Amino acid sequence: MKPVVVTGASGFIGSHAVAEFVNRGVFVYAFVRNSVKPELMLLEQQEKLKIVRTDVSDPASLKHVFRGIHEDIQAIVHFAGRASDVGFDSEFRKNNFESVKNMVDITKNFNIGRLVFISTTDVYGMRDFHGEAEDELSYPENAGNPYPRYKIMAEKHIRETLAIDRYCIIRPAAVFGEDDPTLTARFKSFLKYSPFIVHFGKWKGQNRWPMVDVGDVALAAYIGAFHKKSAGLAINVIENKKITVDQFYRLICGLYFPEKSYGSITIPLWCGYAFGFLISAISNILNLKAPFMEPSLYAVQTLSHNLDFSGDIFSRLKEDTQRTGQ
Repeated sequence: MKPVVVTGASGFIGSHAVAEFVNRGVFVYAFVRNSVKPELMLLEQQEKLKIVRTDVSDPASLKHVFRGIHEDIQAIVHFAGRASDVGFDSEFRKNNFESVKNMVDITKNFNIGRLVFISTTDVYGMRDFHGEAEDELSYPENAGNPYPRYKIMAEKHIRETLAIDRYCIIRPAAVFGEDDPTLTARFKSFLKYSPFIVHFGKWKGQNRWPMVDVGDVALAAYIGAFHKKSAGLAINVIENKKITVDQFYRLICGLYFPEKSYGSITIPLWCGYAFGFLISAISNILNLKAPFMEPSLYAVQTLSHNLDFSGDIFSRLKEDTQRTGQ
């Protein structure tokens, strides 16, 4: 199989995707900006990948790198970006939109087979869903948080600029995994000191939490790069088995704090919004990579809505990939 480029290769999800490609016999150009995981260095020693240091938001740096890659590249799998719900708007634009525009240009100018963009199910907005299929979902009229706003802008740019057979958009839900330094770490940090599981608003923790194992996101990246039927699609990656916010909290409790017993309380939504707004405002002013404490305003919005939508396309393509072994 032709090689692929994976950006953000040292990140939590990106490193799992690198392992997925390598395990399937695909050579990987692993794009990193600063730190390099030891696992990547070991794979490079085994000549299964090549580590490439570059800044995906710098078009000149990218062009220089791709001029040095003489192979026929199957796909750019673009994980790199700012995955947070707080920080400067300019940082989100640079990392989650301008970098995508650069990758679109590279895909066109260097005849890359396909651009696989790792987006998010947050592009549907924070409201109550009730099992809608993917073709029934649409962008919100106003995405207030810069994280989904620039993901939406990036998706639109890809669709307007590239031919339908030259891209695939992957939309993971809340990514979960044992070595997760982001989402799981935030839940752990809160539960470590709180005697209660805290819910907000009318659902009282019984709303769906759209989680997905990181291994499925890595598989979706492979499908997006190589499966013929994935071309031009936007694919939700979400667990078929529904889990509520309360169940997810208790899963974290059981894994990391089995000796503790947690009750639960429900706080009025207006109170959660007020508290979250204050935390987010301070975190944004300081341009923090994560809120200095929980919950952020965006976290309250996420935890207080029923994010129940379909991932049927991925289920079909996953089954097809497992059946054919490709």
